[in-house]
Amino acid sequence: MHSKSLFAVLSGLALVSAQTQAAGPPNQTIENTPVYDGVIIPGTTGEKGNAPITTNNPVGVTYQAVLPKVNFDGATDVQGYISGTSNSNGTGVVFNINFYNFPSPSIGPFIYHIHELPVSPDGNCTLTGPHLDPTIRLEQPPCDATQPESCQVGDLAGKHGNITGIGAFQTQYVDLYATTVAGVDSFFGNRSIVVHSSNTTRLTCANFTLVTNTTTNSTTPPSPTATPFTGAAATQFMSTAAVLGGLMAFALL
Repeated sequence: MHSKSLFAVLSGLALVSAQTQAAGPPNQTIENTPVYDGVIIPGTTGEKGNAPITTNNPVGVTYQAVLPKVNFDGATDVQGYISGTSNSNGTGVVFNINFYNFPSPSIGPFIYHIHELPVSPDGNCTLTGPHLDPTIRLEQPPCDATQPESCQVGDLAGKHGNITGIGAFQTQYVDLYATTVAGVDSFFGNRSIVVHSSNTTRLTCANFTLVTNTTTNSTTPPSPTATPFTGAAATQFMSTAAVLGGLMAFALL
């Protein structure tokens, strides 16, 4: 009899475990962004997988890019700056953006990205290379903002929104996939920001430079670590309610 009871208990727990697995990963977030890797989508996810969330970014480090008053083709349109500061919890980067003096809205909405190479001494934005793309995701299909981990690290507009209108564009957000740790693929401090028209024409650009470093440790900071959540843990742990339910079933038999 006891063997039959034990079998009933185990069967009940197995059913609860299966239901938990089917439910998928919980809605865990960091800075309101899902912390799981997301589904691998052929043609969208990069060759090296989805971008990992970066942690251990040294607190107190800020890089800033200030757009030139006259850009490489002589125009004096978009002005302003973008700064990226290590998040206070070390996870991701807080970007502050203040762009203004946009040209005609007919060539918008405007887009902006971190590009792989710095601006050359002559200020030529066409020499800044492609977007920062350590996962080799490439530009097409367009970034899906609901799956930022599948986008190019440098595609800030794709992940956080394009620039509409011609007034001042001011925004702040946390990007979990960029880092302030030099030597890491997603490091942006030695790269450039480029502002484009809607047809991807490069309007202006500037290099990021270190403006603040209040870290007290002079040694090389640790490399960021990925903290993806795949949902696998949901199949490995049983809830207290499930265990109690099984014991109650055992007692009633």
